Amino acid sequence: MERRINRREKECDDKSHNSEDGDQSTNCKTALVTLNVGGYLYITQRQTLSKYPDSYLEGVVNRRIFCPIDADGHYFIDRDGLLFRHVLNFLRNGELLLPEGFQENQLLAQEADFFKLKALNEAVKARWEREQQAARETTFLEITDNHDRSQGLRIFCNAPDFIAKIKARIVLVSKSRLDGFPEEFCISSTVIQFKYFIKSENGTRLVLKEDNTFVCTLETLKFEAIMMALKCGFRLLTSLDCSKGSIVQSDALHFIK
Repeated sequence: MERRINRREKECDDKSHNSEDGDQSTNCKTALVTLNVGGYLYITQRQTLSKYPDSYLEGVVNRRIFCPIDADGHYFIDRDGLLFRHVLNFLRNGELLLPEGFQENQLLAQEADFFKLKALNEAVKARWEREQQAARETTFLEITDNHDRSQGLRIFCNAPDFIAKIKARIVLVSKSRLDGFPEEFCISSTVIQFKYFIKSENGTRLVLKEDNTFVCTLETLKFEAIMMALKCGFRLLTSLDCSKGSIVQSDALHFIK
């Protein structure tokens, strides 16, 4: 069994158990509750656990719900001890604050269901929906003609961060080739639109300056995308348009780890 407990909180808890005299120790004993959640010890105030009426924890501290006691006299709850940290922080703060990169939304939603915390469950689901929406918006990048969106390259990836990096790299390459003509293309969240796009006789799409000078082939941008993906540990899953016969001639690339 794994135990984690703050030293100061433990000292306070020891005082409440070992000293029967004095108002301070009595208040400490009655105000604090120690929970053993899946082998992890948590000490908090009774009022924190009672914040949401009719919740499981409120029922336990007010003795409406039976909860077993461990060998040390602590309430024992057979749930995920690590995830309970976020449940307790929600009770303390009144809002869902999770560390960056947190990926256990479904598990946390299950914990919210068990503890009968509807507000927490709704907050987790809202966060999950926002993440899904953000992923849909950022896992797709289109390099296209400002006037004809059928002309260009589409890049798909299951990692939003990579799409952001690859967009920045393509913009950097394009600006260096255009050299003083940044107005030749505009950038949005998922689209890079070039002002001048044409097809050459062999099918290669080219970016043009106003003086009709070829400055950057689409194949150059495609090569940059593939090289970045390989260096970052991604692999080319498939060309999404196999009718072109080769990756170089395809209109779309799909990267995945």
